[in-house]
Amino acid sequence: MSTTTAGPGRIGWALADSWTMTRRELAHWARQPVQVVVGLVFPVMLLLMFNYLVGGGRGVEGDNTEFLVPGMLALTMAFGLEGTMLAVTQDLNKGVVDRFRSMPMVSGAVLVGRSAADMLQSVAALAVMTGVGYALGWRWHNGTAAALGALGLLLLLRFAMLWTGIQLAMVAGRPEMVQAVQILVWPVGFLSNVFATPESMPGPLGAAVEWNPMSATATAVRDLFGNPGGSSGSWAAEHAGLLAVLWPVALIAVFFPLAVRRFARLSR
Repeated sequence: MSTTTAGPGRIGWALADSWTMTRRELAHWARQPVQVVVGLVFPVMLLLMFNYLVGGGRGVEGDNTEFLVPGMLALTMAFGLEGTMLAVTQDLNKGVVDRFRSMPMVSGAVLVGRSAADMLQSVAALAVMTGVGYALGWRWHNGTAAALGALGLLLLLRFAMLWTGIQLAMVAGRPEMVQAVQILVWPVGFLSNVFATPESMPGPLGAAVEWNPMSATATAVRDLFGNPGGSSGSWAAEHAGLLAVLWPVALIAVFFPLAVRRFARLSR
């Protein structure tokens, strides 16, 4: 059952319920600190591994670390989809959603709380990654306003991945199915310009990489930070900033209403 109060009262209830659900998700951080730490440390391990062990930046003219860090920031935002899926499927299978369904609360507050907590964790992940990158020698060169714009594009990508993850989680239904999605997410993540420039790849592969939403965000973020990137001169590379906005907005436009509609069906 959900509240049906009209006008400002309904908005007030919606905000209060959403804040309660957000606090619930944040309380999980205190009860599951290992999971939170692993989520923050894993992308740092990837950054260190590709910077020092595996090597990257093939085709890059300039400092490899300054090329790699913005790409890893974009990759971290995209890979957050898996954590969202796992949390939603666990709630579905533990009957948490059923219990919320029986309470006099705004049903959408559950999704708002989930998304707010995930975005806060993404902000923390960006803070950790930028701090580690700074320690490795990465710098931004175009001023504070451009740097904030870059962070905004990264969070926009995360927000799009968040709602994609919520919808896919409700379709999958079980935590075990998250593994199947991971098999797809990882190749898509690495089929990007995070670790190498598209012009260093075979022609068709490089062209496909340039149109990857993550590549658009990584390229736009590198431009805003003033970091080295590719020089293919293609339309996608020249308009990366535009694509870094259009791709996430398109994903949100598709998956946000789908997720809300599917959750409403669960709540009946």
